[in-house]
Amino acid sequence: MKTAIITGITGQDGAYLSKFLLEKNYRVIGITRNLQSGNLNGLNFLEVMNDVELVEANVFDLSNIIRLLEKYKPDEFYNLAAQSSVGLSFEQPIGTLEFNIISVANIFEAVRIVNKDIRIYQSSSGEMFGNVSKELLPIDENFLIHPASPYAISKATTHWISVNYREAYSLFISSGILFNHESVLRRQNFVTKKIIASAVKIKGNELDILKVGNTSIMRDWGYAPEYIKAMWKMLNVPKPSDYIICTGQANTLQDFIEKVFIKLKLDHVKHVKFDKTLFRPVELEVIYGNPQKAKSELGWDYSMTFDDLINKLIEDELKYQEWWNKKRFV
Repeated sequence: MKTAIITGITGQDGAYLSKFLLEKNYRVIGITRNLQSGNLNGLNFLEVMNDVELVEANVFDLSNIIRLLEKYKPDEFYNLAAQSSVGLSFEQPIGTLEFNIISVANIFEAVRIVNKDIRIYQSSSGEMFGNVSKELLPIDENFLIHPASPYAISKATTHWISVNYREAYSLFISSGILFNHESVLRRQNFVTKKIIASAVKIKGNELDILKVGNTSIMRDWGYAPEYIKAMWKMLNVPKPSDYIICTGQANTLQDFIEKVFIKLKLDHVKHVKFDKTLFRPVELEVIYGNPQKAKSELGWDYSMTFDDLINKLIEDELKYQEWWNKKRFV
C-alpha cells in the first residue's frame, strides 16, 4: 500500500484526489491548518471522510513538515494548498504571496532533508501566463510567463522554485499547470459555482437575480474530477516534468451563463444583471492551452465537450443541494 500526503485536502481538488487515490488502495494523509474550522463538506459529500487521516499542521513551519514526513513516510506528496482565488488575491496580495510561496519552499526543503525519493506534485496554474495575444494561443509548456494578478505571481514563483529544486537537487517534482477546472465542490467565490448554484436557486424560487461582472472573458474550462487523474499520472512516470492540463478550447463566460440558464429553462436576460464592482483591476481576456504533452506522455484522456461539462455541473449541483438540505435537517 502506497502512502500519499495531500495538502489542501478539504478543497475541491484535494477531495476528489482523495477519493481517486483511495480507490487505488492508497493510505491518504490529509493536511489541514485547522481541524475545527476546516470545511469538510467535500470529503463528506464524496463519502471519503472516514477513510482519510486528517492531520493538523502548519506548512509555514519547516520543522512541522519534517516531522510529518518522518512519521508517515509518504511515497507521494501532493501540494494543493493555496489561496487560489484570483479575485481575492487583489484584495489580499501580501497574504496570497506569503502563503503560496513560503509553504511550497518549506515542503521542498523538508523533502530534500528527509527523503529525496518522495515524489512531489506541485499545482501550478494557467493564470501565470497572463494576458496573451490571441494569435499566440494556445499556450504550451514553453510559453513565456507574464502573470497578471498577485495569485498568478505567486504561482509563477512557485513554478520556478519547482524547476530549481528539480534541477539543483534532483527531486522528483512534477508541476501540473491546470487551467480552469470546475466542479460542484468549488467555493461560492468562484464564478462558475456562483452561476450554477444561483441558477438552481432561481429555478426553485429561492433567488431572483444573479449579479455578474465581465462576461466577455474567454476561459478553458474543464471538469475537475478528470483533471486530478493527471496529477497521479505525473507521479507515476519515469521522469518528472511540467504538464499543461486543459481542454484546448475557450468559451466566453456569457456562453457559460446562457447554456446554464437554457438547460434549466430560465430566461438569462430577466435574471442576470451586470455589476461593475465585480470587474477585476486586471483581467485576462482570453486564455486556453495545448494539452498534447499530457495526452502523449501521460496517456491522459479528456473527452468532455463544453455542453457535457455544463450538464454535468448542473447534475452535480442538484445532487449536492439535495444532500446539503438533508444534512441540515438531520
